[in-house]
Amino acid sequence: MTEREQYAPGPAHGAQVQKDGDKWTLILVRELRHAPEKVWLALTDPAHLREWAPFEADGSLSTVGTTVKLSIVGAPRAQISETRVTRADAPRVLEYTWGGDAIRWELEAIAGGTRLTLWYAIDRRFISMGAAGWHICFDVLDHLLSGTPIGRIVGGEAMKFDWPRLNSEYAQQFGIAVPRWSSEIARS
Repeated sequence: MTEREQYAPGPAHGAQVQKDGDKWTLILVRELRHAPEKVWLALTDPAHLREWAPFEADGSLSTVGTTVKLSIVGAPRAQISETRVTRADAPRVLEYTWGGDAIRWELEAIAGGTRLTLWYAIDRRFISMGAAGWHICFDVLDHLLSGTPIGRIVGGEAMKFDWPRLNSEYAQQFGIAVPRWSSEIARS
């Protein structure tokens, strides 16, 4: 059995929500056993992003002022958005927008690795779905950085890897109902 076939995400954890009207901010924290410089490269380099992120980047995200196109992977129809890197303090803070939503990555050196924090401004209707998707992406990132890549798991393929369960667990954690249409996504 391959690493990918053995992969199963753990329970929903390490997430918070800050509420501001319909725009909420998802805050996901993960401790990785890798140096901040290694994690930074995975967050900014298009070749690394192709291995774990839910989007393709047509350029590096490592320089302030750079404009990059981000294309969602696994979506039923093409979704491409242009982003501008607004902050890139290697290897500590990276900020840009994705589809008009602010993303902030914080990397903190800790004993034995990096505490990675994602701040993602997202419509409240998608908050549990986003948390579930990023949870799986973080797991895939950890495998990649550990030298045991399992390949990107996004879109419809994530359904095979407990995305519906994670979506429900995060919804419960955030005190919201699981969006009815997310069940429809899981069945399709």
